[in-house]
Amino acid sequence: MEITIILDRLRSAHNTGNIFRIADAVGAKEIVCCGYTPAPPHPKLAKTAMGAEQNVKFRHFENSADAVRSLRLEGIKQILAVESGPEGTCAWEKDYVFPLALVFGNEALGISTETIQLCDGIVSLPMFGMKSSINVGNCAAVVLYAVVANNKKTNRE
Repeated sequence: MEITIILDRLRSAHNTGNIFRIADAVGAKEIVCCGYTPAPPHPKLAKTAMGAEQNVKFRHFENSADAVRSLRLEGIKQILAVESGPEGTCAWEKDYVFPLALVFGNEALGISTETIQLCDGIVSLPMFGMKSSINVGNCAAVVLYAVVANNKKTNRE
């Protein structure tokens, strides 16, 4: 189960560090930091990553669209944007294809429109309250574990 995580213009080094810990926990292949997303070495990222930034491979691209194009050429079979909205398939109902890449975006700006257009689809989490989003680190945790659980279920069938 090969998973690449693409981070599109995340502002917070704390959120990025948290995602490094989650990536390590689920055995993700790598994190691709795009735009101004903080990347190691960064003291605030290291504080929340708690060493995971040393275990998870990472690289940087100027923008997420270039990252998606490059990953396609490298053989990623499915690239999905993780966005809120009615056009997305619920993360735990999606059939995932590996190698897989998931794009997580800036909490205020989302994922760039160009990048979304390059993706194979959108996955989302249902929102039942008044707000239409959650913290990107929390979202990454839920979606990545949905992928892991879905893959384990598929392998048992």
